Amino acid sequence: MTRILTFIAAFFLCLQLSAQVVGKVVDVAGEPLIGVTVIEKGTSNGVITDVDGAFSIKIPSNAIMMIHYTGYASQEIPVNGQTVFNIVLDEDIQTLEQVVVVGYGTQKKKDLTTAVVVVGEKEIRDRPMVSAAEALQGKAAGVQVVQPSGKPGNDIAVRVRGATSVIAGNEPLYVVDGVPTTDIRGLNPADIESMSVLKDASSSAIYGARAANGVVLITTKRGKEGVSGVRFSAYSGFSDIRKTVETLTTKQYRSLLEELNPGSWDPTWTGYTDWQEEAFGYGKNQAVQLAFSGGNDKTRYMLSTNYLNNEGIVKPARFDRYSVRLNLDNQATKWLKIGSSVNVLRSRTKDTPDNASSGRGGVIMSALNPPPFLSIYKNDGSGQYATNPFQPSWENPIAYMFGPDQQTTDTRIFGNIQAEADIFKGFSLKTNIGADMNAHQWDYYLDPFRTNFGRNQNGLGQADKANSSIWLWENTASYRTSIGRNNLSFLAGSSTQQSRWSNSFISGNDFPADVSVKTLNAANSVSASTDVQEWALASFFGRVQYDFDSRYLFTATLRRDGSSKLAHHWGTMPSFSAGWRISSEPFMQDLDFINDMKIRAGWGKNGNQEGISNYARYGLISYYRRAATNPLSGPAAVQTTYGNPDLRWETTTQTNVGIDLSMYNGRVVFVADAYLKKTDDVLLNVQLSNSLPITSIQTNAGAIENKGLDFSLSTVNTVKKLRWQTEFNISLNRNKVTRLDYTSVYYFGRIYSNNQEVAIVKEGLPLGSFFGYVADGVNPETGDMNYRDVNGNGIFDPGDRTIIGNGNPDFIFGLTNTFNWKRFDLNFFFQGSYGNDVYNATRIDLEGMFDSKNQSTAVLRRWTPDNRNTDIPRAVGNGNVDNVRNSTRFVEDGSYIRLKAITLTYNFNPKWFGKSGIRNLSVYATGQNLLTFTNYSGFDPEVNAFGLSATELGVDYGTYPQARTLTFGVNAEF
Repeated sequence: MTRILTFIAAFFLCLQLSAQVVGKVVDVAGEPLIGVTVIEKGTSNGVITDVDGAFSIKIPSNAIMMIHYTGYASQEIPVNGQTVFNIVLDEDIQTLEQVVVVGYGTQKKKDLTTAVVVVGEKEIRDRPMVSAAEALQGKAAGVQVVQPSGKPGNDIAVRVRGATSVIAGNEPLYVVDGVPTTDIRGLNPADIESMSVLKDASSSAIYGARAANGVVLITTKRGKEGVSGVRFSAYSGFSDIRKTVETLTTKQYRSLLEELNPGSWDPTWTGYTDWQEEAFGYGKNQAVQLAFSGGNDKTRYMLSTNYLNNEGIVKPARFDRYSVRLNLDNQATKWLKIGSSVNVLRSRTKDTPDNASSGRGGVIMSALNPPPFLSIYKNDGSGQYATNPFQPSWENPIAYMFGPDQQTTDTRIFGNIQAEADIFKGFSLKTNIGADMNAHQWDYYLDPFRTNFGRNQNGLGQADKANSSIWLWENTASYRTSIGRNNLSFLAGSSTQQSRWSNSFISGNDFPADVSVKTLNAANSVSASTDVQEWALASFFGRVQYDFDSRYLFTATLRRDGSSKLAHHWGTMPSFSAGWRISSEPFMQDLDFINDMKIRAGWGKNGNQEGISNYARYGLISYYRRAATNPLSGPAAVQTTYGNPDLRWETTTQTNVGIDLSMYNGRVVFVADAYLKKTDDVLLNVQLSNSLPITSIQTNAGAIENKGLDFSLSTVNTVKKLRWQTEFNISLNRNKVTRLDYTSVYYFGRIYSNNQEVAIVKEGLPLGSFFGYVADGVNPETGDMNYRDVNGNGIFDPGDRTIIGNGNPDFIFGLTNTFNWKRFDLNFFFQGSYGNDVYNATRIDLEGMFDSKNQSTAVLRRWTPDNRNTDIPRAVGNGNVDNVRNSTRFVEDGSYIRLKAITLTYNFNPKWFGKSGIRNLSVYATGQNLLTFTNYSGFDPEVNAFGLSATELGVDYGTYPQARTLTFGVNAEF
């Protein structure tokens, strides 16, 4: 009898320990929520609600259920032996309670007194990206992101509230898990939890001399207590060019050539090669990610591995990245926490030269300009690339693409280790040691056989190696306390950063005929150079924050930086900001549709040491051998720069006012900001007398102003069976050079084909202004271009040049709509720019008719004695570029609206997979750049041949075009 009772007791105990729990999850309106994650805390045991919001899970009776659904507040519910649950999820009013990463700490977004915008994981998920900076485009008000080129792995220009410098850096400072950097190309976007953009001086002043262009704080994913699992994701896709440029056929080209040079046509030139068809192909993109995460109350971990491959639409351009990240957190004792974030990556890049004419190796221009009758290879069976009969030094595009063997390899270790000790209640000490080490290798070999240039050089080999290391050590002390409704926090700290960069370059030609011999040891003519540079930055900073009942808020920051780059090492950057939560006042209580309303204002100063030469305050000397034929002659020395002992860093002062408004239980969120940025001591290369051996000196000689407005609006439009959310932002910025000392005007952006600069920096004008002549049409009598006599002196001269365009937009915007219906998610994202001009310098070589280059079909309407009323001047030849001077003729409207991304996702029901261990599974299809609405005639309006430059904006000169991409992917959790 005892055994029977014992068995019965054990049986019921087992039932209690592992029971089948069922339930339903709905929103506050009673509508079922589909795809809600229900998981046993501390395990991987979990399910997802079905189309009726129902779930069933086998779970111990003493367990805790964790309920999570994007857009709603998460819950933890003890089972306590209960077997049936009806769960109501409230919408997550993140705009109020969301914890935002700020400089050296975190803060509830509702208590911010500064201009901060957050881009979260949902903006990154299901959107294939190479660079994390892409996630900011169209998603963050006040942040302009431009992809100057569609080349894989290329740099992306990011401007936070406009450009502040001419020759120093204009990119923001990135801080990844507490380690500052200016390069995030190696960072895997799938590892990112959030990105906080500190837009105004009062939010970024804690970073002092590196924060004038804004700061982007990037937090990567970490393990969570009680939640363990494996995440797998993969995608693969293809891309093609959006449009091509129509060029002349062989027959049309012959007619033009006979007009330029009668009798020059060879009757054997009868073939036709569509060079754009040969050069532009299909690109490919793919990535695989495997991540493990989990933890308990002592230790948490996140390990991710990733491989990414992006092959461009113009070969051989490609970017491959291998990445491993390990994030660890450990509660060593009750009072001591330690953690680390380590990212190891290797990237390989193959380049396709662009932004150059066809005579200087530019592949894009070479796909437009070669004679259409020319073949890819010579017809003699030699395997050599065919040469241009008019200009043998001009290779065809296939020769430029595949003639050289070249690759860049970067191996990088980036991360930190930190420890935080809680000394007593509210008071803690923290130390952070970081490192950023990179080994760079570029190799280039052009054999002495296949290309014309290779034969002239008898082979060419080059190699560039660089090693860099940046070390960081930071220490902070923080204290938080509350007295009644008064909340006070203090932060004090120091930071030391030191960098060393070394480089060696070697080049040689005259290689053996055996093309398998590529070592530079085999070259007869070799030259080499070496360089070593160092810089250091020491800083002390502090911050105090006070609020009364989260109603009246105040923040003050002070940072003092000392930089080795400048003669005046030290600078002090203060900031102040305040906020008033009006919605907490008694007179607002009757307005129950307003959840939160806060006005804020801030002022502060920041410095800019990025982009400044490490030894700008010194007069530099370069050493070299007098003659390669006489190595015993000893080295010669020449001074290359003048030193400037009075050099100071650029200082930006910014004032910001804003309002945060949340209404209807967080379903409508509106944020607006107005700002004024003034940058003094702008660094410029001031012109000296041409009689001096060095004709310029770098000094502080100008001022720049940016002012503008940022608006963002987020709405939850429906919450029934169809959930619809909208996010919209728009930004307006006006840039102006307000002062230039010593030199009244600077010219930038030389176009090789006409040997003229197209960009100007002048007082009263914005950076990125175009400079040239005003084209008044074609003279019907002569067929030449008429240029306006702007200065009124009765003659055509350089004094007639004036402002002909502006590469800056009037405004930029982003619009995202997300729909959730049953197991389907649809997201489409539009991004655009309005009012910006593009200088289409590509047309100079396509419509100039000044030499033997093939032209676009626009020249079919060129001036002839029988066609006098036209907009295209006559064919001139003989290198005459009078008709293609930099002028309004080539300035076009660069405004565009682009369907940047559209994604359709299907979420599978985990019940279908039984006991396979699959917790979540979704598949998706994403289209990027599928539609672009623009009047621009070139390949793509989002372009800049001069890369990240702030002075030369929107210049298209054979620039690698952006592609349309279609990608298919899968995400799984186990």
